[in-house]
Amino acid sequence: MKTYMANSQNVDRKWYVVDAADKPLGRVATEVARILKGKHKPTYTPHVDTGDHVIILNAERVALTGNKLQDKMYYRHSGHPGGIKSVSAGTLRAKNPERMLKLAVWGMLPHNRLGRKMIKKLRVYKGDQHPHQAQQPTHWEQ
Repeated sequence: MKTYMANSQNVDRKWYVVDAADKPLGRVATEVARILKGKHKPTYTPHVDTGDHVIILNAERVALTGNKLQDKMYYRHSGHPGGIKSVSAGTLRAKNPERMLKLAVWGMLPHNRLGRKMIKKLRVYKGDQHPHQAQQPTHWEQ
């Protein structure tokens, strides 16, 4: 009996919609990362991108438990001496909630060529509308 190994030519991709309203950030991010990697499929192969496309809605309504709105910080660096910038989770959620969810999912994907390919299949939107009706996405229940 031979072990099945998927390749990029025979991967069947679907589109899923995940509603992040009133759900914890980490719970949504782990489930989305699992879909993007393809671990929910029986044809999962670690070295091939077998995942599906994911649309996250209601990014501004994602829940943060405890004091994370004030205490959790997001950092970025320009590469120059003294070029570190920081912003709290509350400020980031108010200004750019899509980025907060994208960073959470990116932290759970592999940080290599394969992970960069996977993150391109993620679309995050602030409200409950998205422009991908032509792909006929199905709702993902957690």
